[in-house]
Amino acid sequence: MAFYVVKGAPGACGSDCDTWIEAEGKVEADTAARLKTFLDRLRDRNLPIYFASPGGNLDQAIAMGNLLHGRTSVARVGRAMVQECGFEAQDSDVCVKLKRSGRELHGDLFTSGAICASACPYAFFGVAVHEVAPDAILAIHSPKVILNFHGGQPEAFVIAAANQRGRERADRVASAYLAKMGIDAGLLALTRTVKFEDIHVLTREEIARFGIDRREFAETAWRFERGTFNMVRKIATVRAPGETSFRLMQWRVTCFNTDRFALDFQRPVRAGALVAITHGGASPVYFSGPSLVGSASNFEQWGMRLIRSRLDSLVGQPQIEITETAVASDGRMLPQTTKLSNEGWDGALERLLATCPPTREAAAVRSSEAAAK
Repeated sequence: MAFYVVKGAPGACGSDCDTWIEAEGKVEADTAARLKTFLDRLRDRNLPIYFASPGGNLDQAIAMGNLLHGRTSVARVGRAMVQECGFEAQDSDVCVKLKRSGRELHGDLFTSGAICASACPYAFFGVAVHEVAPDAILAIHSPKVILNFHGGQPEAFVIAAANQRGRERADRVASAYLAKMGIDAGLLALTRTVKFEDIHVLTREEIARFGIDRREFAETAWRFERGTFNMVRKIATVRAPGETSFRLMQWRVTCFNTDRFALDFQRPVRAGALVAITHGGASPVYFSGPSLVGSASNFEQWGMRLIRSRLDSLVGQPQIEITETAVASDGRMLPQTTKLSNEGWDGALERLLATCPPTREAAAVRSSEAAAK
């Protein structure tokens, strides 16, 4: 595992945050000692720490968690894309050497698809505050006992007994550690049911129930994403009062050209008559739809088309509101409003605009200028 400091764009790691610690890679036999050296070098810099790790040594992960306890502000799951690596792969020898150099690097931060699995969550739990983004992955499985015998292969019953002692010891250590960090014992009970060869991705309900991240609402910043259709995207999970499960919602902005855009909203299928977006008391703008999306048709999509000025007036605000109006059993219309931060919007839109085709007028001007030359 490599530990390094990354400086990103303003707001890259949250409001008023542009610098973070990245903890990336496998937890190995010397990882806790290297983390201590790294933290000692940082002294009083109280930076958030982001984990991106497939796991590794459980004892070392717990030692890391104890080192981190009370020393950093918040732990999250996220991966860095370091600019200094250039065209080299982020996991290449050249890039990993750079990350281990002790230099403060520059880069972008992504939570989408970032994973903290196996032993990694134990290190993650050590920080006083832990937050899991709606598009990040926290995953668990039972630990594997590694046996070291000297003097030849022992009999099967000796191996079985040693495995049993190892599992019991891992249970005791993990149980005491999770209790210390305020994590519900139900997590360990669930871990025991997942074979080492398998993996269980924690649901949002489990993340909340076990005390990992109890937020009833969690959202990502707006982020630009390249793909078949370049887009600006935002994801949120929300559990309304009285509900037992979380809902996953997504907003996407794509462009036809630099003045015409599509904004869509996706959510689990539900009985609802209207979905609207507004801000600061302004008149609501209603989405059209819904249409079903996904192979199982368990998600629906609402959409609208906007010119640039209208898009700016809606989303170019510090906060927007999405109001979903459901139909009650007695026929009454019941509105439910979700307030969203527009953190990251300006930078994400700028990157999207750079990929959008020009308007016909702009294209015509460019053509005439080119002909004049």
